[in-house]
Amino acid sequence: MGAILIAHTDRDQFSSHIPLILLALTALAVLAYLPVFSFPFISDDFVQIPLARQYGNITGWAQLAHDPGSRYRATYFLLSYGLDHIFGFRPLPFYIASVSLHVLCVWLVFALGAWDVIGWRVSALSASFFAIYEGHQEAVMWVAASMELLLFLFGFMCLLAWVLWLKNRHWWIYGAALVSFFVTLFSKESSWIIVPLMLLPVLTARPNWQRGIIGLIPFGGTALAYVIWIMGTRTSNPRFRDGSFSSSAPWLLTLTNSSWRVLFVWGIISLAALLFWKAREFRTLSIVALIWILLGLLPYSFLTYMSKVPSRHTYLASVGLAWIVAAALVKMHENAPRWLSIVVVVLILLHNIGILWVKKRAQFLERAAPTQKLMEIAAIAKGPLYLHCFPYASVVAEYAVRPTGHELIIDPKPIPGPDCFSVTFSDKQGNVHTYTWKR
Repeated sequence: MGAILIAHTDRDQFSSHIPLILLALTALAVLAYLPVFSFPFISDDFVQIPLARQYGNITGWAQLAHDPGSRYRATYFLLSYGLDHIFGFRPLPFYIASVSLHVLCVWLVFALGAWDVIGWRVSALSASFFAIYEGHQEAVMWVAASMELLLFLFGFMCLLAWVLWLKNRHWWIYGAALVSFFVTLFSKESSWIIVPLMLLPVLTARPNWQRGIIGLIPFGGTALAYVIWIMGTRTSNPRFRDGSFSSSAPWLLTLTNSSWRVLFVWGIISLAALLFWKAREFRTLSIVALIWILLGLLPYSFLTYMSKVPSRHTYLASVGLAWIVAAALVKMHENAPRWLSIVVVVLILLHNIGILWVKKRAQFLERAAPTQKLMEIAAIAKGPLYLHCFPYASVVAEYAVRPTGHELIIDPKPIPGPDCFSVTFSDKQGNVHTYTWKR
């Protein structure tokens, strides 16, 4: 809230408020995601973190480099290895790291006010909205999805350096953009999309766009080589082999559904408000924001198992939404009664934080329930556990039980049903029990 109010100060006084704005943005981001600090690990966390012990250690880097399903996410494995090595297999440090990464990403959204199309007033407001926005929550609330935060962090560092280079032509800033982009490429496979996003400041940077096109060539060439490198692993990369992604997928339908999902509801309201107030000064920003949303979602639109992009994959795209909402808030402040601005801001806060604290918290705890229950059973069991069915991949169950020292025997003919959970075990007194749960 503080960042939103401070954003309306006089431009000449703006720089003196930056520390207070950063503090307010931090408070908003932490407040929005307070529930995660009590979360247990969820499903894939039980597989990814033990894998990080292998790949994050310097002795496993060569093996990581030869794993086509993991090497493009090296920053995630290094971070997870460091957290596990220092704090052990405990959820809280991992969730603190996720929220801290989110705070840094929020700061970068604010810092991109250096781009003249956005400006500092809009960037402060957009960072405030981005900090509490519930639509991309999975990237923050699920440890195994934190590579989205790392992609955003390094990608936005590249974008910020790129924008600054376009303005002042210092070559050391250009070098910083190149280094940041290189690190981004080892944060997630979709990182190549940063190059098309870098084109947006170039096209809006009259009269320096020719220089920007030339400067973009090394980035574009590297991104092209990177995509060719990834496509060359189609026969060995599990993400291609399991049918999750395909060039023949209905990507246009998925992109359309996902874009509407990002814009609904605050983006639609904000676009309507900008049209109502004839906000011509935000026409370029609105077009850039809509293109940004489409580009941010494009790499994930080739999935085959659903017709909309999962929430964790909207983290980068939702910056475009934040710009649109911020522009509408600026126009509302200029044209509407002050009480209306306050009411709308309060509604935005209550809507997004309310969903995160109530609906999403319950959903994530429900996702964590099977592994938590299995670990509780293992704690009171004597001898092996016989798993008849489990709602997640059996390897998740194996890693969840492994710290207890119990053997997990998986039924070769599991009970059908993706939401089924059934396990037979003996207690310390030798009594045999079968626990069955079905959603």
